[in-house]
Amino acid sequence: MTVLRYLWPRSVLLRALVGTLVALGLVTGCTTLEEKERALTFRVEKRDAGWYSGQPVEVQDVYLPVSAAPDAQRIHAWWWPDADPDAPVVYYLHGVRWNLTGHLRRIEQLRQFGYSVFAIDYRGFGKSDGDLPSEQMVYEDAMAGWKWLTERQPDPARRLIYGHSLGGAVAIDLAAKLAADGAACRPQARGLIVEATFTSLPDVAAELSWSWLPTSLILTQRFDSISKIRTIDVPVLVVHGAGDRFIPAKFSQALYGAAPEPKRLLLVENGSHNNSMWTGNGDYQRALAELFGKPGEAVRARADRAPSSRSC
Repeated sequence: MTVLRYLWPRSVLLRALVGTLVALGLVTGCTTLEEKERALTFRVEKRDAGWYSGQPVEVQDVYLPVSAAPDAQRIHAWWWPDADPDAPVVYYLHGVRWNLTGHLRRIEQLRQFGYSVFAIDYRGFGKSDGDLPSEQMVYEDAMAGWKWLTERQPDPARRLIYGHSLGGAVAIDLAAKLAADGAACRPQARGLIVEATFTSLPDVAAELSWSWLPTSLILTQRFDSISKIRTIDVPVLVVHGAGDRFIPAKFSQALYGAAPEPKRLLLVENGSHNNSMWTGNGDYQRALAELFGKPGEAVRARADRAPSSRSC
């Protein structure tokens, strides 16, 4: 029985998406095609999520320029420090749906696990500048947020990168760029956590659309995580809900297979695309502790012993 038998009606929507892109490609220029694809890929939302009841009092608003240019656009971020100043920080990168206000529950749970959390909205989302992001833009936004975080928390052993859904692809890209940075002689983060993500966007499109559609040739927003995850130099935790009907768990299994050691795969029983962190709460915390140490522990020594492909 194929995975498609388990997929919800979004498969119909994705077929329509790819079909629309094919039609546009036949009758319009490449620029129009790319803009339409970006609009369909990123569900930009400026308004607060309908269930959002307000920002916790401990959360600090941060606005960061994405470059050094005088007229650079800014992204909006939340900084939510733990009461323990030595607590490790999770750098939170969300997916294409909702802005920060729609991710508060997952951010709150990371705080309950014992982490400080720094989370950004990409350009176009929430209070960030801009209208419509692109793959390259969200990578730039993630790097801008990372630079701020390294100033706030200079110890790599106390920095974790987390990405949910498409944010997992952004997180993998960031981790790969940091690994390729020849200026650093050791890993620049304690580890990487990706949840409910995929190998590449064309792979997802091919899975959920008609087999005859040339999705790999059509899509310009590629988010090619499968090739990038092979190059990272930090421990990686791959999490997926076994019942995810948005993105099949087999994509995370493929990412896990491609990632270097040390690594851990957590498939959450009864987990969906959005609820694995609370459905698998205990297993999630145990996996984090096994791979990265408990938040309250001194983790510098662990990080110093972590494998690295660097030679300095």
